[in-house]
Amino acid sequence: MFSLRKIATPTFAALLLAALPAFALEAASTTAKDQPVKAQPAPEQSAKEQPKGSPSDPMVRVNGTAITRQELDRAVKVMLAQNQVQQPLPPELLKQAQEAALEQLTSAEILYQEASKLEVKDLEKLITDKVALNRAKFSSDADFEKALKGVDMTPKDMRDFTRKDIIISNFIDTQYAAKMTVSDAEAQKFYDDNLEKYFKKPESARASHILIGSDEKASPEDRKKAKERAEAILRRVKSGEDFAALAKSDSTCPSASQGGDLGNFSRGQMVPPFEKAAFALKKGEVSEVVETQFGYHIIKLTEKQEATTEKFADVKAKITEFLKREKTQNAVVELVAKLKTTAKIEKM
Repeated sequence: MFSLRKIATPTFAALLLAALPAFALEAASTTAKDQPVKAQPAPEQSAKEQPKGSPSDPMVRVNGTAITRQELDRAVKVMLAQNQVQQPLPPELLKQAQEAALEQLTSAEILYQEASKLEVKDLEKLITDKVALNRAKFSSDADFEKALKGVDMTPKDMRDFTRKDIIISNFIDTQYAAKMTVSDAEAQKFYDDNLEKYFKKPESARASHILIGSDEKASPEDRKKAKERAEAILRRVKSGEDFAALAKSDSTCPSASQGGDLGNFSRGQMVPPFEKAAFALKKGEVSEVVETQFGYHIIKLTEKQEATTEKFADVKAKITEFLKREKTQNAVVELVAKLKTTAKIEKM
């Protein structure tokens, strides 16, 4: 039930320093089947929308270090793709996206400069190992390079990004995350405040149905015929014919292609007559013909889960870890804000 939400590394660093190569892997890999969701590369911007100038042009300098147009374009491309923003963007929205990405790149650079003051043992080996892990997800070097090209990166770019990611992560982990503490009282308060949202699972069911559709505006005669057809199918179900096969051949619902399977649902998600009939069934039971505004249903309950509440003791460790990450994020955000007050930031 309760899952520890991953809190992104503050100031966009995780996205722009770590997620750029990760995004390339997810977007173009043909072998990494374990990814639950694969982001798709954003369509290319039209020539009219492409920023003018050279890719190497500096857009901003942070304490003398330039953030180039190429870096900005790459960041915008990834940001829009990960948020599934439809392309092409109107000029005013594209400008907003560029401004947001540039601000986050600036914050990431400030954080990186501060983090670089802390030595990372065996840094080059760590970089090589991490790059190798990403490369291993591909069947060939050609596939790997194709994935990187999807976000305008070279193998050298990926190594540079990996370096920054490791340095920033080491800094955050050693200077903040490792020092964060969460009291039992804080964990208990989070549990109490979020009991309904995270820790209570309502009663749910999974059912299949056979629908003989009949619009509410249909004539009484047509409604009668639809009901009679449903009753005839119900008799076939009761005589032992396969429910899923009948759904595929006779149901007028789009779920027919899945044998009538409607998936899981909780109370309040289905129309009242359907819900009442479904939750009254026991696992494996089939209902009588149920009338709704959509027509006539024959419902088979395939699963049923009673309402449950996770105990505090069972989720305490997850809550504690979640709150530590949240505190770490807030602390690093505050650090970056403080560093900005003394940093020399020159916009070109």
